[in-house]
Amino acid sequence: MTTLTVSGRVAQVLSSYVSDVFGVMGNGNVYFLDAAEKLGLRFSPVRHEGAAIAAADAYYRTSGRLAAGTTTYGPGYTNALTALAESVQAQIPVVLVTGDAPSSGARPQDVDQAAIAAGLGAATFTVTRDAAGSITRQAVEYALTRRTAVVIAIPYDLAALEAEDEELPAPLAPQVTDDGGADLGQVARLLAGARRPLILAGRGAHLAGAGPELRELADRLGALTAGTALALNLLQGEGYLGVAGGFGTDTAAGLMGEADVVLVAGASLSPFTLRFGHLLGADSTVIQIDTALQPTHPRVDLFVSADAKSAAGHLLQLLDGEAAADAWRAEARKRLAEGPGHHPGSDETPDGRLDPRSLATALDAVLPERRTVVQDGGHFLGWAPMYWNIPRPQDLVMVGTAYQAIGLGLASAVGAARALEDDHTLVLASGDGGFLMGLSDLESLIGAASSAVVVIYNDAAYGAEIHQYGSQGLTEKPMLIPEVDFSGIARALGAESAIIRSLADLSALTDWIGGGAKGTFVADCRITSSVRAPWMSEWMNAKQAATAPAAG
Repeated sequence: MTTLTVSGRVAQVLSSYVSDVFGVMGNGNVYFLDAAEKLGLRFSPVRHEGAAIAAADAYYRTSGRLAAGTTTYGPGYTNALTALAESVQAQIPVVLVTGDAPSSGARPQDVDQAAIAAGLGAATFTVTRDAAGSITRQAVEYALTRRTAVVIAIPYDLAALEAEDEELPAPLAPQVTDDGGADLGQVARLLAGARRPLILAGRGAHLAGAGPELRELADRLGALTAGTALALNLLQGEGYLGVAGGFGTDTAAGLMGEADVVLVAGASLSPFTLRFGHLLGADSTVIQIDTALQPTHPRVDLFVSADAKSAAGHLLQLLDGEAAADAWRAEARKRLAEGPGHHPGSDETPDGRLDPRSLATALDAVLPERRTVVQDGGHFLGWAPMYWNIPRPQDLVMVGTAYQAIGLGLASAVGAARALEDDHTLVLASGDGGFLMGLSDLESLIGAASSAVVVIYNDAAYGAEIHQYGSQGLTEKPMLIPEVDFSGIARALGAESAIIRSLADLSALTDWIGGGAKGTFVADCRITSSVRAPWMSEWMNAKQAATAPAAG
């Protein structure tokens, strides 16, 4: 029988859960990577340790399959913390395999990595010689069942030692989630009595595979439907209003506000979704179905702790024979057709640079239809959900929004590229500030992607800060970025590229796509900072209202 090191045992158990590992090699994980290679795991190197976790995170969001990130101990580990915090906040199962201090005691350069992880909300599982496999399995099952990031720590002095034999426990059987039982009877009665029902789906509904049941339920009720940004187009069809929140149109938001009964499935009702308290009418009844143990927002009137898919199936049984009235949907069709949509943008701007709205519209017509869109964080992040066709929820990946981080876009694109179907083109949308922050992993993306388009909204500034604080009269000097020639950098690293100063310049991208769209194309789009995104205006207005002195 072949003997395994402690690192080898960790890799062996992981190989029954993951096929892909992302990371940076160092002293603390070199033996793990050696074992992973021999076991046939696909290793995608990245150039910054934060990218290891962001890539594994995006891989899961794109494919629904677990991936692992790996770093060395100490500075390698601490470099990964922002991405680790994002995975915890966003409830994404991710495994970080890292080196750690020797089991005999910390060295002068060691830090308390488990305490740091605990501060972020991530559990650490430190392996031993006699239980490396079972501890690894425990960690992975914890990540999957809790939907969170975990750390598997390999003490430095144990990494290359022979692991002791152990009898591994069988993987946990999938848990059957309660469908809400008797509580759904009241939900069914409220929905049956509604004149203007609305079903709002979130990422939890997408992960549960509840789209078909919720869609059928909406048709049975004659309900309008909407989704959060992370459940984009999950309920697309008759009566679909689009994204709830700042990425949606005012016409759609007005219709949502008139709903008398709102069924929220798998959505936490974040401030952005609720337009900072202005989305739903004061008299509407809000029902939430979620796997959480209690309501996630005080606006909820009736809460059911259940799996969205099974609960929706139960509701269909309870409402069997109900006939939908079309009046509510007919009114919505009329108002959506007559009401204004998203602003089309302008041909001219004060500084002569591109209007990001007209650019986004033009890009939608150019980009391949079968696309998966990855977004960095920043002011620009609304343009893709607002103006681009993004077919499925898993085709919009936004790593960083839960923790409100920028700079994870390139790393996320690496993970998404590895998870994509062969006929999909990866499209990364980034701002210049975030792109510079993660620039080292442009090389990683070029190596990982078979077909990728990078769109940089380059306004030579940190746009969100310009709009929030420059508009208040604060000095803009720290908010400005010297205009970078990203096109030149991209060519130096082996990508095709072009500077886009006018919509006509998109012909270079069109030609590249027409030629087969193989490799990576970087579009360095020179946009104006004079156009403020609607979601940003909404956020700023909410902050201003919250800090305004009370009247009287």
